[in-house]
Amino acid sequence: MASRRSARLASLVTNAAIVEPASPPAPSVASRKRKAATQAPATGETEKAPSTPRKRRTKGTDDVPETPTPAEVKLITEGAHTAKPRPAAVSRLADPNRTNAVLRSPKTSRIIASTAVEPIPSKLRDVIKSTVPATSATTTTTSLLEEACAHLIKVDARMKPLIDAHHCRIFSPEGLAEQVDPFEALCSSIISQQVSGAAAKTIKGRFIALFDPTSNSSSSSTTTTTTPSSEPAATADDVSASTPPFPRPDAVAATALETLRTAGLSQRKAEYIQGLATQFAAGELTGQLLADAPYEDVLARLTAVRGLGRWSVEMFACFALKRLDVFSTGDLGVQRGMAAFVGRDVARLKAKGGKWKYMGEREMEEVAERFRPYRSLFMWYMWRVLETDVSTMESWGW
Repeated sequence: MASRRSARLASLVTNAAIVEPASPPAPSVASRKRKAATQAPATGETEKAPSTPRKRRTKGTDDVPETPTPAEVKLITEGAHTAKPRPAAVSRLADPNRTNAVLRSPKTSRIIASTAVEPIPSKLRDVIKSTVPATSATTTTTSLLEEACAHLIKVDARMKPLIDAHHCRIFSPEGLAEQVDPFEALCSSIISQQVSGAAAKTIKGRFIALFDPTSNSSSSSTTTTTTPSSEPAATADDVSASTPPFPRPDAVAATALETLRTAGLSQRKAEYIQGLATQFAAGELTGQLLADAPYEDVLARLTAVRGLGRWSVEMFACFALKRLDVFSTGDLGVQRGMAAFVGRDVARLKAKGGKWKYMGEREMEEVAERFRPYRSLFMWYMWRVLETDVSTMESWGW
């Protein structure tokens, strides 16, 4: 029996020398990537650079939610179906606590004459906190931005590198000379909700085309806007007079929802826009109200309109009405910029309570409070913080 076992073992050894051993199991993807950095190919081919393995998706560190930015609210202030003419800067009285935009009446397209700014301290200034600098009686649209920037730097010297690196055209003399149709700006805000900028622009062009049979949606989204024919000729510049204006509220209010939806609007957005148009047509909302009312009244009145949330109204007040003392704690870009501004590491996003947070609302308000009455400008620069080298700002301390 021992001889038989020996013969069998000898046979196995002989066959092992002849038969090719079975291939080992294929290594996992991760192990191949790790070995690629240390093992050169046996064929002599050029070694490929190792690639970073794809990270495992984990809750809380996944895709960062989209952040509203000034670029994304551009449709609110522009007649986005057309490129706006560049108006000449005209010096007029200005006040950071009031609407400083040149508003057009949605019903008549005429310029709205806001109540004149008093040349002496107003009752409004008497109730402002003593820490807030009084606005000069000679503040004009020409000097407003310069005065605001000087105040921001005086409050915190770390603002100077940001101000030197970025020019805020919104509140510049040229920006304050632009004419804004508040109905168009609010409709644009509704149209742009939860869609890309390109999609919003296309939908807006189709919406305008519904009320002008001679136009078409493709040309509406790429041509430039013009001031309606009722406007002074000096503001029309070289823009073609054939460009269709934004429809008036009464026309939109009288249009069936099914027709409005053919522009690409959802059922809810069509309802929101029609409801907004009805309020403008009935005089419940007016350009005069938006020009003269205190910011708190504007905020309360517009957030009561279906389809307009707090963030949308804040952006409208800042970018369309050109109010200088608006501050949004709900904007992720502002949160992130402020966190970086005060010297925090924002490279790693943290979620608290199911919401993306870089900084708490109360702390944001405390920081921004010192920059009254120019918090809109401060907010605009917080969007720009991560575009600027903040190492020097951090070294100055808070």
